[in-house]
Amino acid sequence: MPELPEVETVRRGLLDHVAGHVIEAVTVKHPRSVRRHLPGGDDLAARLAGLRVRSAERRGKFLWLTLDEPQPGGAWAAADEALVVHLGMSGQMLVQPGDAPLEKHAHIVATLDSGAQLRFVDQRTFGGWALHPLVEVDGTVVPEAVAHIARDPLDPAFDAGAVLKVLRGKQSEIKRVLLDQTVISGIGNIYADESLWRARIHPGRPACELSRPAASKLVAAAREVMTEALVAGGTSFDAMYVNVNGNSGYFSRSLNAYGLAGEPCGRCGTAILREKFMNRSSYYCPRCQRQR
Repeated sequence: MPELPEVETVRRGLLDHVAGHVIEAVTVKHPRSVRRHLPGGDDLAARLAGLRVRSAERRGKFLWLTLDEPQPGGAWAAADEALVVHLGMSGQMLVQPGDAPLEKHAHIVATLDSGAQLRFVDQRTFGGWALHPLVEVDGTVVPEAVAHIARDPLDPAFDAGAVLKVLRGKQSEIKRVLLDQTVISGIGNIYADESLWRARIHPGRPACELSRPAASKLVAAAREVMTEALVAGGTSFDAMYVNVNGNSGYFSRSLNAYGLAGEPCGRCGTAILREKFMNRSSYYCPRCQRQR
């Protein structure tokens, strides 16, 4: 699943190419891509037609488009709901010319007043679009579906002190806590492993055992690694993750732990280990990241 750097890369592309444009029509080609919008695809298409995209927003790994409604006299007013985009495992938000050949897995197509199309392409159909009402949470307006999600380390209002207090109060393994989007958002399996490697912390250590300096170092490492990944356009291992122009990120060339089982650690030369973790895998250096 795309993590913060990948989603932020997509958000910036949408802001550049879609914000300010009116959605003239929407075609839903696969029912699974609108399953989170309970009234169905026809309802989603009808409610989006004629609205203007105000902005593209993100919290952690969650992405949404804010919308404007037309008013009498040609004015526009902010709508009270937003289009939440679930990228799932393989979802792509592509901006294409209206006459470009349609991708095989283009399940939702929105035609804009510019003539371009915003296409939701999703091979595995785990993602989708849904309209959700906007609510105010900790001083910020977000879709109701995102209200429970914590701020991420790149959020200007991120409160590191409060996060450290919650993090160090958890009995679970530190990697499990990093993946808990209600504690700190935006971090998935890749950047959890990379952050733990940078902070020299074993993924299986109980979070409550970390000293405040160690926990602080870990949060700082998460911010650093995701910032660097964002500069690189995210991490791509195949054609599943691309930005709105169809280009892949290249941070995979800078990984120090994730996916490198058997490769020498970049710090000490010890072979990186792989262990099963929550139906996934953890990658770490057994020398640099001792459990005790």
